[in-house]
Amino acid sequence: QLQLVESGGGLVQAGGSLRLSCAASGRTFRMYNMGWFRQAPGKEREFVARIVWNGGNTYYSDSVKGRFTISRDNAKNTVYLQMKSLKAEDTAVYYCAAVTTSLGKYDSWGQGTQVTVSS
Repeated sequence: QLQLVESGGGLVQAGGSLRLSCAASGRTFRMYNMGWFRQAPGKEREFVARIVWNGGNTYYSDSVKGRFTISRDNAKNTVYLQMKSLKAEDTAVYYCAAVTTSLGKYDSWGQGTQVTVSS
């Protein structure tokens, strides 16, 4: 079992910054591709960013590209999402997730952390 715990969410004004963390435990972390997703009230969960196991490749949704940065520190078993220039539409519960099987799907999820951006 892989356990993922997000932290760092909170209330911030538009234009501000937050850094989310996802701490992993329970299984080997370094070999997993990781991603961040978010879900706003009344909306479906959407992809935000992903990073490969060695941190050498990242990809972002168009809505956050240029503002968010995903990174990982395998030595600390932690994935980060640095969010800058936050907008009201970024308000959502943010989840980190891992790809732990050859299916390529995100199959391990954290509990989520709330990010609220006031306008």
